[in-house]
Amino acid sequence: MRHDVVAVVPTYNNGRTLRDVVLGIREYLRDVIVVDDGSTDDTPSVLSSLGDAVRVIRHPSNRGKGNALKTGLSEARRSGYRYAITIDSDGQHFPSDIPSFLSEIEKTPGAVLVGARNISAENMPGKNSFANRFSNFWYRLETGNRLSDTQSGFRLYPVQDTDYSKWWYTGKYEFELEAIVFASWRGVTVRNIPVKVYYQPPGERVSHFRPFRDFFRISVLNTVLVLVCALWIWPRNFLRNFSRKNIGAFYRRHIANATESNFRIAAAVALGVFMGIVPIWGYQMITAVAIAHFLRLNKVITVVASNISIPPMIPLILYGSYYTGCKVLGRPCSLSMGDISLENTFSVLEQYVTGSFIFAAACSLLAGLLTWALLCLFRRRRSTWA
Repeated sequence: MRHDVVAVVPTYNNGRTLRDVVLGIREYLRDVIVVDDGSTDDTPSVLSSLGDAVRVIRHPSNRGKGNALKTGLSEARRSGYRYAITIDSDGQHFPSDIPSFLSEIEKTPGAVLVGARNISAENMPGKNSFANRFSNFWYRLETGNRLSDTQSGFRLYPVQDTDYSKWWYTGKYEFELEAIVFASWRGVTVRNIPVKVYYQPPGERVSHFRPFRDFFRISVLNTVLVLVCALWIWPRNFLRNFSRKNIGAFYRRHIANATESNFRIAAAVALGVFMGIVPIWGYQMITAVAIAHFLRLNKVITVVASNISIPPMIPLILYGSYYTGCKVLGRPCSLSMGDISLENTFSVLEQYVTGSFIFAAACSLLAGLLTWALLCLFRRRRSTWA
């Protein structure tokens, strides 16, 4: 048994299955931390009957799965463990898959491993399958990485590099998505490994997933994460790759040796600049790609150009949009903190939104014309319009 790995089991009113889960884990791991998240059934007595086989942490009231996981992962970190394997207490996971995690982490030390379940397994609730596909889509958009299962609670986390009690913000089911998104943003490898799954028949299953409320919370989280991507992560990644070597490779592949005409390359730049300025924060890049696909423009050039909204440029874009709106609507261009009212807020917003589209169009036209002129001067001759 590895002594640098501990199992963390969050539980809430799963007293019927908890004992078997813990005893199953103990066949493969010496140490188990169970976080009782305010259970009101016989969970406390079940845990007492396990004696020294388990370390118990109790929340006085139910705080949500995310908070229970953060408590358990933080305790694992304080106790000096290198990794923590999280496993649900409802009996859906097979502790016999633990050796697979231990074997795989040897290949990619420091990675986050997420158990990939068979989504078509017998008795799997339809809401779970939909939630997983929904989460997979947003995870790929936010990180650029593809996972087949982002919702599985059977995972391995490296715990020494991250204090989960301080760095993560959500406290319910959405924590598990947030954790792998933030890990990916920090450069940690996140990947799936196949695991078995068992879903009890509907009449026997104890589930605390609330479709409407939890879907809403996950949707809010994804909106925030996409906004963070647009304002920070995508521009940061773009700038990290902004080297002479990468610029040269980009120019040779997408401009010098591209099959597109000068006009179509300039049009892709113009579209990217326009979408980078219009006020649909968080959805600029994906909208730009969709329009570029529809117009059959170079999507890579469009995405690069849309990064005009990197943090150093944002104040200029905001001011340019607001100033343009003021001039177009014939209103004074002044912002006063002493006149904060609902009417004044709507007026300022109207000026900004109106101006942003006009400002975006003007910048787009200018960028497109400048790009076209430079291509005509320096790129080897090609058909100008085709």
